Amino acid sequence: MPELPEVQAHAERLTDSFADAVLSRFEPLSFTVLRTYAPDPKDAVGRPLQEVGRRGKLLLLRFAPLTFVVHPMQGGRLKPDPKQSAKPRGGIARWRFEDGGALLLTEPGTERKAGVWVLDGDPLVQEPLADLGPEADTITRDDLATRLAATSMRVHGFLRDQQQLAGVGRRLANEVLHRAQLSPFATTSKLDGDEVDRLHAALGALIAESLEFERAQSEMVKSADRPGAVHNRVGQPCPVCDDAIRAVEYRAYTVAYCPTCQTGGKVLADNTTSKFLK
Repeated sequence: MPELPEVQAHAERLTDSFADAVLSRFEPLSFTVLRTYAPDPKDAVGRPLQEVGRRGKLLLLRFAPLTFVVHPMQGGRLKPDPKQSAKPRGGIARWRFEDGGALLLTEPGTERKAGVWVLDGDPLVQEPLADLGPEADTITRDDLATRLAATSMRVHGFLRDQQQLAGVGRRLANEVLHRAQLSPFATTSKLDGDEVDRLHAALGALIAESLEFERAQSEMVKSADRPGAVHNRVGQPCPVCDDAIRAVEYRAYTVAYCPTCQTGGKVLADNTTSKFLK
């Protein structure tokens, strides 16, 4: 799933292309895509798109006072739709505008996990946004320390928990922990002050670097095409120490890390109850 830098840069591109376009019609192309029954999406017709915003990994299409919240999930993409075909491949929702332009929400496969919420008023205090944690790019060091101390979980899981920290996914979690020289399985409540400092600094720096890269792209690129030290580089040499990048494989994701930089040279057991190998 796209993370904070990718979603932010994409929101900016869509705003540049579609701001002030007047909505002529919203079309749910899949019966599962619309997750709210009120207000009616038709109430946004005739209103201009003020901007495409972002909260965490979600996109916000603002037609004040209504907002369409788009959760793309793993494979969903919101993109310009110049062809506007009757049955677009993977298309699950479309916004048409009076100037002839359109936006299409697509999702590959048949699971249809992506969704659209239509909200009236402040969307930030309503589902699906109400339970999100602070933005990963603006959280203070002290707030991060408080949240870490209040939990007892693996730090890799903490970074990906959207109720703890909004906007971080698998790639950023892998890269941030490598930059901070922390084991992905370090326990959050046991991190000392120096480790929290390194984690906070790495989080801010990597989001800034990733956002700069994404803003230079014309569209969202694949995860494998994004720069990084460990993510999607398993088996390759670490750019810092030359040790081989290792992985712990789970069904839905991979934890990538460098033993020398992050675990004191120890290799993590590759199973879901991973402990250090003897």
